[in-house]
Amino acid sequence: MLSRTKLMPNRSFSGPAGHGKMACLCQDVSVNFQQLRSVREALRRDFNLTEVAHALDASQPGVSRQIRELEDELGVAIFERAGKRLTGLTEPGREIVKVVERLLIEQENLKRAALEFTSHDVGRLTIATTHSQARYALLPVIQAFRERFPGVHLNLQQGAPDYIAARVAAGQADIGIASEGLSHDERLSTFPGYRWNHVIVVPHGHRLLDTERLSLHELGRHPLITYDLGLTGRSSIDDAFARAGLAPDIVLTAMDADVIKTYVAAGLGVGIIASVAFNPEEDRQLQSIASTHLFKANMTRVAVRRGAYLRDFTVAFIEMFAPHLNRGIVTQAEAAPLVLPPAPLPPRICISENSLSR
Repeated sequence: MLSRTKLMPNRSFSGPAGHGKMACLCQDVSVNFQQLRSVREALRRDFNLTEVAHALDASQPGVSRQIRELEDELGVAIFERAGKRLTGLTEPGREIVKVVERLLIEQENLKRAALEFTSHDVGRLTIATTHSQARYALLPVIQAFRERFPGVHLNLQQGAPDYIAARVAAGQADIGIASEGLSHDERLSTFPGYRWNHVIVVPHGHRLLDTERLSLHELGRHPLITYDLGLTGRSSIDDAFARAGLAPDIVLTAMDADVIKTYVAAGLGVGIIASVAFNPEEDRQLQSIASTHLFKANMTRVAVRRGAYLRDFTVAFIEMFAPHLNRGIVTQAEAAPLVLPPAPLPPRICISENSLSR
């Protein structure tokens, strides 16, 4: 139980007693974590109590009761209702759910802090990332991490940047790694990982191989195959063509480079992929063309949930992936905006135009 806990201790509201916005929330209240979880899941599950009950392994009447009991204790309605259905958040509810989230994060932090002392090098580390990062960039890091922390079980969750951000923000992943989308989510603290470039791939004998210095205009005359919107630096490709006043013919998009290379080799178009995804020894059907003069460099970023307690092996993984980051830098982001040099120190993973080296 959270006994007689002040949910909003430092806020004052004008108006007569009982009539100011959330005035009663400044009183001492007694709540429990199951009530808080019910509120949080109701928000996460778009107010569908059936899904909330399933997520919490509880009954729907039990979830409704937990929410009602918390509202009665606080003296305000958290949710708007249509009959028995939840339809949205009330004005005080929008403030309360922020406090609920902080309290539940601190509960999880308590557990992690205790585990740091009772099981220092044992646990589970979940990393949400894109296919390209998992397939190419993370392999040497994971190999080194497993040697150092054999008692830590790793779980890789692959998806688009929105999925990655949601998993980290919800505490369902400890670290998020992607090149797009993470820095715009205010629930996350994000940090620069490493810079990388795109490369153009074509079948042997393609006429673009005879071009001394390829231009966007020449490239735009060919059907293109590249990443889906919002993935693997796709925005830098679109921005380059837009600045040149060109509308490229992107005939096929995919989530990962392996699919793109397959269709390029089949003669369906010219590919634009992350340079790390091209290996001359493995991709013998294709040749690469440098594109650093066509598209700006991209930044892969590392994200953690704001306010989360990071176990030592979590920080160690981040340091292995991006050696210019450490616990001091990561925790500093909670108190003030992170200030780093425009070009971070070269990470242990150093991606050149056509290679991945450590």
